[in-house]
Amino acid sequence: MTQEKPLPESLVRISAAAEAAGVSKQTIEYYVMLGLVDPVRVEGSSGRFFDDGLIKRIRLIRELNKSGYTLRDIRETYLTGR
Repeated sequence: MTQEKPLPESLVRISAAAEAAGVSKQTIEYYVMLGLVDPVRVEGSSGRFFDDGLIKRIRLIRELNKSGYTLRDIRETYLTGR
């Protein structure tokens, strides 16, 4: 039996990150697919973990997108040098 590494308290699973950021889990999955965010830690196919910095980033992406910026514009203009 494989023992999982302990999870730092500062990291949360994708579902908790979605709730904290005010978006759906699918929205975060879409942002990951587009390269807008990258999980801090990945374990297997279902263990993606996010920290407070990424949750803030997800909120920023959502707000910019709601105000009219395309996700491409956000990635190219606001998230370069990440």
